[in-house]
Amino acid sequence: GEEVLSEDEEEPDMWEESYGGHSDSKPNGPTAVAMDFTFTGLDNVYGIPQHADTFSLKDTSTTDPYRLYNLDVFEYELWNPMALYASIPFMMGHSAKGSVGLFWLNAAEGFIDIKKDGQGLLGSVSSMFSAKTEKQVDTFWMFESGIMDMFIMMGPTPKDISRQYGSLTGNTPLPQEFAIAYHQCRWNYNDQEDVNMVEAKFDEHDIPMDVMWLDIEHTDGKKYFTWDSRKFPDSVAMIENLSSHGRKLVTIVDPHIKKDSGYWVHNDLSSKGLYVKNQDGGDYEGWCWPGASYYPDFLNAEARDYFAEQYKLSVYKGSTLDCYTWNDMNEPSVFNGPEVTMAKDKMHGEVEHRDMHNMYGMLYTMATHKGHLIRSENTLRPFVLTRSAYAGSQRYAAIWTGDNTAEWGHLEASIPMCLSLSIAGMGFCGADIGGFFGNPDGELFVRWYQAAAFQPFFRSHAHIDTKRREPWLYSAGEMALIRTAVRSRYALLPLWYTLFYEQEQDGTPPMRPLWYEFPEDEGSYAKEGSHMVGSSLLVAPVLTKGSTQVNVYFPGSTLWYDIWSHQKLDVSGSMNYAAPYEKIPVFQRGGTIIPRRERVRRSAALMHDDPITLVVAPDKEGKASGTLYLDDGKSFAYQQGAKLYMQFTWDNGKMESKMISPPGMSTPVWLERVLVLGSAPPPGQVATVSSPS
Repeated sequence: GEEVLSEDEEEPDMWEESYGGHSDSKPNGPTAVAMDFTFTGLDNVYGIPQHADTFSLKDTSTTDPYRLYNLDVFEYELWNPMALYASIPFMMGHSAKGSVGLFWLNAAEGFIDIKKDGQGLLGSVSSMFSAKTEKQVDTFWMFESGIMDMFIMMGPTPKDISRQYGSLTGNTPLPQEFAIAYHQCRWNYNDQEDVNMVEAKFDEHDIPMDVMWLDIEHTDGKKYFTWDSRKFPDSVAMIENLSSHGRKLVTIVDPHIKKDSGYWVHNDLSSKGLYVKNQDGGDYEGWCWPGASYYPDFLNAEARDYFAEQYKLSVYKGSTLDCYTWNDMNEPSVFNGPEVTMAKDKMHGEVEHRDMHNMYGMLYTMATHKGHLIRSENTLRPFVLTRSAYAGSQRYAAIWTGDNTAEWGHLEASIPMCLSLSIAGMGFCGADIGGFFGNPDGELFVRWYQAAAFQPFFRSHAHIDTKRREPWLYSAGEMALIRTAVRSRYALLPLWYTLFYEQEQDGTPPMRPLWYEFPEDEGSYAKEGSHMVGSSLLVAPVLTKGSTQVNVYFPGSTLWYDIWSHQKLDVSGSMNYAAPYEKIPVFQRGGTIIPRRERVRRSAALMHDDPITLVVAPDKEGKASGTLYLDDGKSFAYQQGAKLYMQFTWDNGKMESKMISPPGMSTPVWLERVLVLGSAPPPGQVATVSSPS
């Protein structure tokens, strides 16, 4: 019969656990919920971010499983299944036969094992009797608590999976135009004069820039929603100076609240009982940047509403409507907590922290997002950057890959990390250019800018102990290459903006794996180091020191055009391609049309009304198509129809345009030029069809 443990024979630590000076009271005892999922007929599964690992998830038979537990990780390791800042329990499998998605709605700590030997247990048994077995990937999912609440998405294409997952968790809303342009950040710009100097230097060196960022040192003693009045005596004037050039400011607002009887936020949250509680009902106290800190209970809507109110200009004095928000440290980070986070037995009302740990950061960004809406009376689209995320965070915030390092491996890892986030809904993602820790040399810095210019969120950021690294502090030649990379991003802003609009409509991320566009190309399934921008651009950055060529994998059997030289390539599969210091290999897909703006100015706002150039890359039949989306770049008026969304088609010398949706605004933007790549004849006829399809 079964062996049953008596009470005296129970395993140690089953009901209370002590480790590293911390304890977990485990009021519900040892709990777990688990299930096996087998993906049949395929070799590759993807997703379950966030991990600094390859895009195609690895077999964990001989390693630790992939862990989902939001943590503040200092100098994280690469090519590792360790937990990082975000946890999204979504996995996608793909083969030439189709795609399938799996989402387990569970915010507790999770572990996922993967077995990828091509056949499971049944396959191993059947192989003794038959030479033919169907390949499969076996996965084992386990969470510490929660319920069986799983969703299966049947595709059949990758884009269908994104649409289906978006219908469950929401799509990324269209950001303001400035948010997809270039951001300049470090911990910390010293004072108001420093901010003004850096902004002026970008203009002096003719490098576009849209957003200046301020880290924790801008505050009065790490009290958020305040300013250090000695360093920033007139923050409004500083912001208005940025605004006069079409630019914005972002300030950091972290969730830990300083224990200070003179700080209104602390006093209000304490008196209202809105902090996370200990088991005895007292307010939970931890340690973070301000020292002794308390943590708001963002599971409580009243706490979220209170935080949202703090963004009102009448409360957040010294801010303006051109000041946006960075939510960092929201895993949450607790310096003296277990694994530098909140103990699992803390309480959110009647809910244990262990049950909802991975969604704490998302709940915080919900409050910030709402605050942005309140302060502008629901007229301006919010911009929030978050470090911690869960399924659904895409509705409220962009994300970056956290505290990376100035090493080539971290540049390489930025691609699979962003792709994993992208297919799991977090399509507005990027990595700190140059690495947060350490000091990048000129070559790494240049190559990082070249790669990051083709990722959705485009920001340079650095640790307080690093050397200053504004582009003009490098050699004149390196600065010129950085300028070229940044300007290349601005020229393509119409493409990026169109892709972000389409992402809101159907969930398709702007940054995509090759197989997302070429689902039957089996050679692309495990390819690392390259990606698509929309359906039209193939990006293959230099990821190793000293390299002057890249082995590029060209999926499908179409034409490709080098976007810099316009050389036409009729190639399929891998080929070595020249990548001199001044160049990142990027190719426009045959059959596509991309919109550009050729007058690159100091900020995106100043380019808003500039004319459009269409770049036509005909396919082997001489045909091409593409889309363009225009609106006011900042408000919600587009949701009431104030927009222009059009399709362009090219057919062997004839260009046509038609409105995909009814035109709802007038614009000074005009079509200045049509550039046809390859040997195609110039357009002999341009026809415009204004009625919607």
